[in-house]
Amino acid sequence: MNVQFKKGVLELCVLALVKQQDRYGYELVQHISQQIEIAEGTVYPLLRRLTQEQYFQTYLQESDEGPPRKYYRLTDKGREYLLQLQTEWLAFVKGVNVLLKGEDDDE
Repeated sequence: MNVQFKKGVLELCVLALVKQQDRYGYELVQHISQQIEIAEGTVYPLLRRLTQEQYFQTYLQESDEGPPRKYYRLTDKGREYLLQLQTEWLAFVKGVNVLLKGEDDDE
């Protein structure tokens, strides 16, 4: 898949997965990798940025498999941002589909 496609949609995927339930970084990488081929290193800078922008809150939780894990939780601001991105994504996909099919949206 084209790298630019992935970069544009990764933020939306991360926000959507954290909305479903609190998640830690490696868990997010695993879920996304099941559908989209990504490098593990692309998710962590995104998580830091989204946390700095107050879309996520973080907390540590003990793990049976090693050191405590940093979990990400969506904030109210993050929920609003996700809704905005989802709306933009659906409009974008609709427009691209129209162009791919060669149809005029007004017909």
